[in-house]
Formats: sequence, structure tokens, C-alpha cells
Amino acid sequence: MYLISKSIHITNRLWKKLVIFFSVLGPGIIVMVADNDAGGISTYAVTGSKYGFSLLWMFIILVPMAYYVQEMTVRLGAVTKRGHAEAIFEGFGAFWGWFSIADLAIVNWLTLITEYIGMTEAMSMLGIAPWITYIVVTIILLAVVVTGSYWTFEKMTLFFCIFNLVYIPAAIWGMKVSYSPGWGEVFKGFYHPDFGGGMTSDLLFIIMANIGTTIAPWMIFFQQSAVVDKGLDIKDIKFGQAETFIGSLATCIVAVFIIITTGAVLYFHQPPITIEDAKQTAEALVPLLPSGQGELAKKLFAIGLFDAGFLGALCISLSSSWAVGELFGWAHSLNVKVKDAKWFYGIYLLMLITSGAVVLIPNAPLVTITMFVQVVAVTLLPAALVFLLLILNEPAFMGEHVNSRWENIVNWSIVVFVSIMSTLLGVSTLFPELFK
Repeated sequence: MYLISKSIHITNRLWKKLVIFFSVLGPGIIVMVADNDAGGISTYAVTGSKYGFSLLWMFIILVPMAYYVQEMTVRLGAVTKRGHAEAIFEGFGAFWGWFSIADLAIVNWLTLITEYIGMTEAMSMLGIAPWITYIVVTIILLAVVVTGSYWTFEKMTLFFCIFNLVYIPAAIWGMKVSYSPGWGEVFKGFYHPDFGGGMTSDLLFIIMANIGTTIAPWMIFFQQSAVVDKGLDIKDIKFGQAETFIGSLATCIVAVFIIITTGAVLYFHQPPITIEDAKQTAEALVPLLPSGQGELAKKLFAIGLFDAGFLGALCISLSSSWAVGELFGWAHSLNVKVKDAKWFYGIYLLMLITSGAVVLIPNAPLVTITMFVQVVAVTLLPAALVFLLLILNEPAFMGEHVNSRWENIVNWSIVVFVSIMSTLLGVSTLFPELFK
């Protein structure tokens, strides 16, 4: 009887924890999956087509990097009940507060352009004109957030996250082509870095773009504000950390499968096929994959690319609205109706309309914009990370939830690493002869 009673107690306790976890689940999964946005999909596709599987080792590093950065936002939001912009203003004053908001606004607006690029290109593969995609998508994006309920927004967004998995079957099909080196070569890419011709400026640019699309300033602002809007408390921190880790793992797994797809089908093709974005990838797959699978893979890429752009646009615009609302003291919650938070929803819509319109400009250098934005994001990332780390080490803000010694070692190492890579990219741009 004792053993039965103990088993029931353990089962009830585990069930209770599971229920709490699912009630907390949302911000971490959404922010990490949305991180595989349209620009990210193109970046991963280009990575695989240019370097095959030789850069897969990056994601062993990027999983903990993404987790440790975003985990801090969970603690900060749950403990302080403030969004990130508000926390910076209170902790560092108006000058640095305005600096962080300007930093965020620039990167977010540029990144939103890449989301519309991805969505319009995806729909064009299905025969829909860019201007139609722009108008319809903007209306839908607005409709998703004006429900007056964070809970509704979150559940709808989690549903869209599922479509991020469409790249997995595409990779499996890609590995079946006759010239693919096999899964052994894939696994080798995780433990045997191969820089080929050395650390060229192009390779450095690709590595920086991958870092920039895995960790971005908007993610810090979004997840912390989402934690606050959802109403998470100190007791929910461990569950929030767990779902953030799951999200970090999921986003990197999807990225790996995209690289596997383009590496297997394009890089190992003789001659290798060079592509510049996800749309070219989808179109290149059609004649190369076994019968019927090429056309299906193209459609899966189109669906995945649209979904990535949609999630990215949704979350990035919201991170801007939350931050500006915190800055000016406006109502800034998805739990508030439009009539009571006009500025909050107005900023959200303004970001969408202006960034999406850029995509409709004739002959706009969309491919260049896509890759450039990822590098800009990682270049400005160190400043956002420093603010976050300093706040997480301030007992007046965090109490007993300040960073541990280990967390500081890991996170400051991330700051140093990103700063060094940013510096190298700048040097390679100014003095390209050093990286030939």
C-alpha cells in the first residue's frame, strides 16, 4: 500500500508539473521558432549551398548561446514585471534607454523588410503577385494581434510554429540524390570543422550571418515583454527556462536540416549549384530530386518560407510596439483592446506597412538586403547583451535571481566572442586582402 500511495503521489506531482509547464509554454518556443525567419531560411540555404555540411559544427555552439541569452530574459521579466526597454531606462537612464530603442528600431525595421521578402517570394512561387501578398498578409498580421487577448495570440502563433518543421522531409529527400555523400558526412560536419581555403572574408560573412539570425536584439525585447504580458511569476522561471531550451534546440535542428537539404542537393552536385536565397533554392530542387519529390519539396520550401516570414514579422513588430509603449508609458499589452491602446497597435501597423512597401520597389536589391541585415543584427548585438548582463547582475533588480558565476562566465564569453567576430568582419571589409 505504501508503494502504491507513493507512486500515486509521484504521478500526481509529475502531472501537476506537466500542467504548469504547458500553461507557461509560449514565449520561449515562439521567440526561438520565429528566429528561423525568412532571412534565416535564406542564410541557412546559402550556407549549405556554398559550404555543404562543413559548418554544421556552428550549431553545437549556437544552441547554448541562444539558450543562455534568452534564459536571462525569462528571469528578468518574471522578477521585475518590466519589459526590456523599461528596465534599461530605469537601470541606465534616458541616454542609454534612447540608444537601445534606436538600435532596436533600426534593426527591426530592416529585418521586417527581409520577412516581407520571404513572404512575397514564397507566394510568387505559388503564382500570387507580391502586391497581393503584401496587402493580404499585412491585414492578417494585424488581425492576429487585435483580439484583445495575449492567450489567443499565443495559441495562434504556436500553431504557425508547427509549419517550421516542413524542412525536415525536404532534407531526407535531398539525402537520397545519387551524388549525396551520405549521412556519415553530415555527422562529420558536427565534429570536424573544415574551412576549405581558410578563413576568407566570404566564410567570415557566412558565419556572422548565421550567428546574427540565431541570436538577435529583437528576441531579447520580445521574450521579456511576452513573459510580462503572459503574467509569468518567479515560481514559473524554471518552466520558462525549460521551454526556452526546447525552443533553442528546435530552431537549430530546423536550421541544420535546411543546410543538409541545400548541401546534399546543390553543393555536392557536379558542378555545384550556387544560390542566393531560399526562392532560388526551392526552384533548384525541382529538377534534381527524384520524381515528384522535387515539385513537392519546392512547395514545402514555399510554405516554410512564408511561415518563417509571417512569424518573424509578427514577433518583430510586436517587440517594437512593446518597447515603444514601455518607453512612453502607453498601454502596451495584447490584453488591451485597440480603442484603449491605439498607439501600441498603431506602431505595430506602421512597422508592417513601411517595411513591406520596400519590397514592392522595382529593382530593389532584395538578396543583398537579406544577407546584410543578418550581419547588421549581430554587429549591434553586443550592446544589447551588455545591457542585459549588467541588469542581471544587479541585486536591486534581480534579488536572489542574479546571474550565477557560471552564467556570467558563459554570457560574457558570448559577448566577447560576438564582439571579436564583429571586429573581424569589419577588418575583412576594410582590408579584404588580409583574408584571401
